[in-house]
Amino acid sequence: MKATEFDKRFDNSEDVIEFLDLSKASRPGLGKKSVRIDFPARMINGIDQEAKRLGLDRQSLLEVWVEEKLKQSSEY
Repeated sequence: MKATEFDKRFDNSEDVIEFLDLSKASRPGLGKKSVRIDFPARMINGIDQEAKRLGLDRQSLLEVWVEEKLKQSSEY
């Protein structure tokens, strides 16, 4: 199928998923990269308590908090 035909079908809200090779699809910027951060023990205890209260693990909670803070920033 030519790109013009694909675009026409897409623009007409037709289902075009069958024409895509999703095995090679990716979403840029979602790859993981490790960082090491040292916190005082009292902060770790507080983070762990809050994570437990919310039903999250420590890393997930920290990711949520950092994401929230970054969204407040005009740079994000």
